[in-house]
Amino acid sequence: MRNFYQEFKDFAIKGNMIDMAIGIIIGTAFNEVINTLVKKIIMPPLSLLTDDVQLSNRKYVLREASEGVEEVALGYGEMFEVLIDFLIIAFTIFVVVKGINRFKSKSEDPENKEVVTPKNIEILSNLEKLMQEQNEILKSKEK
Repeated sequence: MRNFYQEFKDFAIKGNMIDMAIGIIIGTAFNEVINTLVKKIIMPPLSLLTDDVQLSNRKYVLREASEGVEEVALGYGEMFEVLIDFLIIAFTIFVVVKGINRFKSKSEDPENKEVVTPKNIEILSNLEKLMQEQNEILKSKEK
């Protein structure tokens, strides 16, 4: 039982749980920003272009409401807003990941002296160079 507790403690404290919690908190805040951007900045001009029609209110009624019966409708306008949300989030994440990958590739290039190369990449690069030198020596001895 003590080993299980220690494993859980290592898992929770060494970053996995903390990184996940930070990601969820930032994702929630980012979602609020995107919702406000779409509902308060993007949709009002679109509404003006469509003669003040609120897209979120657009729907195709399958059955009208009557006494004791609720309306049945397909809310395609709300779906349109959700798709705009999704496209903005997907594009933003793409730009952020692209920037991170660009920086990561610079830091993993042992020839690039602008950014500090992580030790594990530096050691592997040195090993690769040593193996190439060793192969060249062995090839020259065979001839």
